Amino acid sequence: MTIAIVILMLFGYALICSEHVTRINKATVALFCGVLGWILYMCVGPHYIQTLHGIDFMNYLGEEDFSVRAVNEYIYQHVFVKHMVQMCCIVMYLLATMAIVEVLVTNECFNFILNWCRANTKWRLVWTLSICSFLLSANLDNLASAVIMLTILSKLVINPRQRRILGALVVIATSCGGCFGVIGDVTSLLIWTHAAVTPSNYSAVLIIPTIVAAVIPTYLIGRMLPDHIDLKRSRVFFRGDDSVMPVWQRAVMLFLGLYGLWFVPTFYRLTLLPPFLGALCVLGVLWVVNEIFNRKRILSGQPITFTGNRSLQYEMVQMMMFFIGVSLCVDLLVEVGAMRYVAAWCDIHIHNIYVLSVVIGLFSAVMDNIALVMTSISIFPIIDLQNSMPEYVAAFARNGQYWHLVALSGCVGGCLLPIGNTSGYTLMKHDGVGIWWYFRFITGKVFVGWIAALVVYFLINYFFDIKL
Repeated sequence: MTIAIVILMLFGYALICSEHVTRINKATVALFCGVLGWILYMCVGPHYIQTLHGIDFMNYLGEEDFSVRAVNEYIYQHVFVKHMVQMCCIVMYLLATMAIVEVLVTNECFNFILNWCRANTKWRLVWTLSICSFLLSANLDNLASAVIMLTILSKLVINPRQRRILGALVVIATSCGGCFGVIGDVTSLLIWTHAAVTPSNYSAVLIIPTIVAAVIPTYLIGRMLPDHIDLKRSRVFFRGDDSVMPVWQRAVMLFLGLYGLWFVPTFYRLTLLPPFLGALCVLGVLWVVNEIFNRKRILSGQPITFTGNRSLQYEMVQMMMFFIGVSLCVDLLVEVGAMRYVAAWCDIHIHNIYVLSVVIGLFSAVMDNIALVMTSISIFPIIDLQNSMPEYVAAFARNGQYWHLVALSGCVGGCLLPIGNTSGYTLMKHDGVGIWWYFRFITGKVFVGWIAALVVYFLINYFFDIKL
């Protein structure tokens, strides 16, 4: 049955990689394979429980007789629920951040970015877009940041080709920015919630490599653009328009929403409660402030219509469904013991974390980086660091190099092709970017930035020992 489950998972991964060809939604594939795989697991549950959980299961039985029902109850209570708790914590966090972004978008709190990007020169526009995308993604989820920036770009640039080039720049910058902090991307959030890294050490080690990975493609892509960028005229509001929130109120809400999320790691460290509770706390405060600032319009009795970004909601829901499906698949592979064989093969035939990171990055180009990073962090356990430990083994300790490289290569390598991350898929849908066009003009530039980032990371770890 293990072989059948592994074949099913590989078939599902193949369909996920070829979504752009088959037109089958990868979230649907992941959910179907995950659910079907767990059904197959339950069919031969006694074999896996006696093999991998024999002692715990005998303690669970106590004086009761062995039965299939007892096995199923043990699987539900001690195997399945354990994995689902971790998964649901991530999903709840994504729901909270999606609601925060929705409140900010409906109140037009990101309009100042549109004004900043109205530059007279090409390079000012390029660097402003890159910096805003990087910083926004470091605070929010990179998918939400990419959708926001691509929407702003559609309101700013007229020429379709110029918009495609700048859209690719946005995808790269948001991916690098999401890798910088533990709350900026699903992959980094997964590594943090698995207790593989601490937020301060993670950000301190990766800040320079992620900046390098963003700056080099930004410069190279900027050279593709002409000196004159075709921009749309700015929208002028008439004085006294009470349908537009004052600038200072939007600034307050933006500060509470974005920088409130930076309190989430501190909230977790102080309380040891799941991070989604900290995000829900930020959402509650933001909603109260939203009700206060919009009180006059609410009490006026006139209908209030907000121009919310429905595509953002759709993409976020799709990403959460995909994450749930992939979580089911990866957790199942762990429970059938497949990951142990993969870890043993990597130890024998590769035995180098930098080579592993390059392999992860290359696979991320054709396979969604969320699925690949989840698989990568499930292969190796987090070990206790000891003084006499070999360098290769020490890389898998908490705050070890392996976890940093998985996040860096997963996020940046996922930008080698637009099918490697959810932001790239959004670019393909939003601006009609094709894989061949992206490969010809963008992939090489991303590859140069990625390799440079890995070199910078190696030098930082060789000359400095960052422990926070």
